[in-house]
Amino acid sequence: MEYTVQRLARLAGVSTRTLRYYDEIGILKPARLNSSGYRIYGQAEVDLLQQILFYRELGLSLDRIKKMITHPSFDKRKALKDHREQLIHKRKRLDVLIANVEKTIAFMEGKISMTDEEKFEGFKRRMIDENERKYGKEIREKYGDDSVSRSNEKLKNMTQGEYEEVTHLEKQVMATLVEAFKTGDPAGELAQKAADLHKQWLTCYWSEYSQEAHAALAQMYVDDERFKAYYDQQPGMAEFLRDAIHVYTGAEK
Repeated sequence: MEYTVQRLARLAGVSTRTLRYYDEIGILKPARLNSSGYRIYGQAEVDLLQQILFYRELGLSLDRIKKMITHPSFDKRKALKDHREQLIHKRKRLDVLIANVEKTIAFMEGKISMTDEEKFEGFKRRMIDENERKYGKEIREKYGDDSVSRSNEKLKNMTQGEYEEVTHLEKQVMATLVEAFKTGDPAGELAQKAADLHKQWLTCYWSEYSQEAHAALAQMYVDDERFKAYYDQQPGMAEFLRDAIHVYTGAEK
């Protein structure tokens, strides 16, 4: 079956402007133009749009989606299985947050007691699940199950104040890194401050710290596209942080 822009937009629940934009950036081009110059979409484009919207629902940028779906190794069936797995994880995280909200309502209505730690339990559980989903396999292979489990347990047992501190530290790391990057000097004062803040942030999670592990993690920020995408607020920033941490830990002689 074939669709015009208007019909496909209604079918998918998106705007015609969105479909035209997808065509402009090359992420979803029509199968053909009819004799009147109107875009016509076929079954392949319908299926591809579904994939794009799945990825958008999971929070991926259009640039990243385009790179994924245009890669020669892209497998639609595998992508759908991955979507299903990620949506299941997302549902579990939402279930935890919903339970936390319901518990808080019951507390406010005087039906139950609730500690300050319990108020943040849902957020911490979500953070652990998200980290496991994104990086669990690689981190466990690199550092071992025991180290990762101890780190997760440390996060679960954080007090409200500790949780707020680690969240603040993460923001400080990024803000300082942005300013340090402008200097272009990973050995400079600002860059070394960013590296030190990064160490402080890590020790909120790690049960023990070592310079070697810190340096190895910094290298993974460059080697792994998921980490790199997080730190590359500007192109080259992940490499800059790696270099700064290598100076800080003495890995860069």
